[in-house]
Amino acid sequence: MTTTARTASGGVQSVERVFELLEVITASGGEMSLSELSAAANLPLPTIHRLLRTLVPSGYVRQLPNRNYALGPRLILLGEAAGRQFGSSARPMLDGLVAQLGESANMAVLDGQQVVYIAQSQSSRSMRMFTEVGRRAPTHNTGVGKAILATLPDEQVRSIVAAAGMPTPTEKSLGTPEELFADLERIRERGYAIDDEEQEIGVRCFSMAVPGAPTPTAISVSGPVSRVDEDFGRRAVPLLRKAAEAIAAELRPARS
Repeated sequence: MTTTARTASGGVQSVERVFELLEVITASGGEMSLSELSAAANLPLPTIHRLLRTLVPSGYVRQLPNRNYALGPRLILLGEAAGRQFGSSARPMLDGLVAQLGESANMAVLDGQQVVYIAQSQSSRSMRMFTEVGRRAPTHNTGVGKAILATLPDEQVRSIVAAAGMPTPTEKSLGTPEELFADLERIRERGYAIDDEEQEIGVRCFSMAVPGAPTPTAISVSGPVSRVDEDFGRRAVPLLRKAAEAIAAELRPARS
């Protein structure tokens, strides 16, 4: 291999460019024209063409009828496997939250306009919260959803809620963008989110975003309002922060 094929960090340049291309398409919403790809990736058209000649036949990128390029179906399998592994790597931290707080702990990621739960550690109490791994939920009325939204630019938040709508399953649910943005401002100031019976009456949840996660991610602890009160929150917040930082450390690339 020639030295020009390697980056200064010792990596293989063509491999790095492939992942850069996939990330550019992902950031765009999943579809781009050739000229848009070239401009966004800051790569010459011949290089883009060469990479696509490998990615399209392999199924990692597909060409649409309008000649634009989109993420391919083979990435679904990789994403599902990565999500399972991501959730598995966080289980010790979630288990630790349950052991210290006695309530169920969850982890979720943003997927399109919703959150999807990818890991859970259940409380041993007879009356406890249970969320099925793989379940999808709105962002605006869940603790994990609001913790994630608080990390995003306002324009992206508006786009998400405009596309998904703002259903109000309880009388405490946030039903307008104005209410949501006011709550997001409070979340940004204090560093954590609260779902105060907004998704289900009688259930309260404290949640915190995982800093620096490769996809917007949050963890939470939830249970009946009779036990998950202000005193619980004072104990839960520093433990959530410690767990979120531990998960973030697990996700950092290893240095060679």
